[in-house]
Amino acid sequence: MVTHKIPSLKIGDLEINPPIVQGGMGVRVSGSRLASAVANEGCAGIIASVGLGAFEDASITEFVKLNNDALRVEIRKARSLSKGVIGVNVMVVLSNYEELVKVCVEEKVDMIISGAGLPLDLPKQTAGSNIKLIPIVSSARAFSIIYRKWKQNYNKVPDAVVLEGPMAGGHLGFGFDDVVGDKAPKLEQLVIELVDYVNTLEENIPVIAAGGIFDGHDIAKFLSLGASGVQMATRFVCTTECDVHDDFKQAYITAKKEDIAIIHSPVGLPGRVILNEFTKRVTKGETIPFRCPHHCLRSCNPRTAPFCIAKVLTDASKGRLNNAFVFAGSNAYRCTEIVSVKTLIDELKAELVSSLQ
Repeated sequence: MVTHKIPSLKIGDLEINPPIVQGGMGVRVSGSRLASAVANEGCAGIIASVGLGAFEDASITEFVKLNNDALRVEIRKARSLSKGVIGVNVMVVLSNYEELVKVCVEEKVDMIISGAGLPLDLPKQTAGSNIKLIPIVSSARAFSIIYRKWKQNYNKVPDAVVLEGPMAGGHLGFGFDDVVGDKAPKLEQLVIELVDYVNTLEENIPVIAAGGIFDGHDIAKFLSLGASGVQMATRFVCTTECDVHDDFKQAYITAKKEDIAIIHSPVGLPGRVILNEFTKRVTKGETIPFRCPHHCLRSCNPRTAPFCIAKVLTDASKGRLNNAFVFAGSNAYRCTEIVSVKTLIDELKAELVSSLQ
């Protein structure tokens, strides 16, 4: 495979080639096994920090320690398996957000990718470290807020930025009406707007496009629009190294285009899932009683939520799909086989090279 034709994604002193960041997928979907395999191919491997510990029956005090310890273990495992770029995705909306960031700092990860809210104080929480800080945003406007706040309050700017569009899997940073039908904004336009804004700044801040990117031809397209790299998640579910249960992966393989849809999540956001019997039950108004000793998401109201999203995603990660659903990107139905991470990256590189010629 010829790699010299493929441009690198450069984030400070990190060089990522091919310019692919593997998206962080929780709960327990992208862990050390997947992240290290991706990093070994020259890309950035990302551990999703949400819900890594066996928190299901834990109290609030146990909940924090369990997840801290589990994240530390995953980072160290990934480091033992790869000398490549290893990062962690930490969602702002998590009630233990600051604790997880602290673990990332102590373990000296290469990057923290942070979305699901505006990480306005992330530079303060990582002061003194060389960790690359990469917010996830859904618009140039959201990024401009982060950029100005970081610069004003901490004399720091983001090392890169992920622009995640409405075709991504899982919880989406858009209103429900903005992601259904033809009204959804196009990722291409969102990327162009962000690139235009970043080009007005004095610093060089790489833009990473995300949400619905499926193959090397897609990567080439976003590079041509001014992005420096892409973030991909859905494709990495259907790899042998992905940390999730095989039945979760199989849901992607058997899904049809019409099976992928947007539902209302209990946390107040639209979520893209693969429809199944469980989604039919909850969309008809069925509620699944639960107790919540830890309140893991700040935006969730356990008193009004029809079901516990943390339990549902935990059950999904274990393959218990009778009581759960699977988050997936808009192109998940195009996945037809489980392959190794190396095979997938080689395929993406070949497609990218052919598109760049």
